[in-house]
Amino acid sequence: MNKIIVLALLLTIGFTSCKNSKNEIDKLEIAKQYYKVLDNSDDSRIAVLLTDSLVTKESDYEQTFSLAEYIEWLKWDSVFDPTYETLQIEHENGVVKARVSKIDKRIFFLHEGPIVTNQTIRFDDDKIISIETTDYVDFKDDVFVKNRSNLLSWIDEHHPELKGFIHDQTKKGGLKYLKAIELYEKEN
Repeated sequence: MNKIIVLALLLTIGFTSCKNSKNEIDKLEIAKQYYKVLDNSDDSRIAVLLTDSLVTKESDYEQTFSLAEYIEWLKWDSVFDPTYETLQIEHENGVVKARVSKIDKRIFFLHEGPIVTNQTIRFDDDKIISIETTDYVDFKDDVFVKNRSNLLSWIDEHHPELKGFIHDQTKKGGLKYLKAIELYEKEN
């Protein structure tokens, strides 16, 4: 009788371990798919990866996007032709931690190279519920701020019709942002 109980217990532990391992792999795969969707600017595939709303956190700043708002942000992001590269990714205690490099036309202009961040992705079952930027591994704040200030001052003086582009994270706003960069680079 004791052998049957021990065998049943071992089988239960084995099945539970396999299930947890599969869950960890699934979350890791979901996170990898998320970064691939960003890299490809594929707004048609994002809905299957996210919950109905997504919380993004960065230091003390937190923003909650509805799924429709996040898709609009993805369209804004796509204007700049981004390249996302996952440098490191692992599943740990129910979350996925990733080191990600991002470069695009906007970032190259402002930062003069890729921005590298550490991010933590949290899940609600098999969907992403939040993404937190926990650390900037490579971010040249002084370069970014100087280039952004130069661009904004120049646009204010030479192309006031483009004012406000910096805060408009829609596709239309992204196109204005890109136009501002192109005009600035052409004249400077």
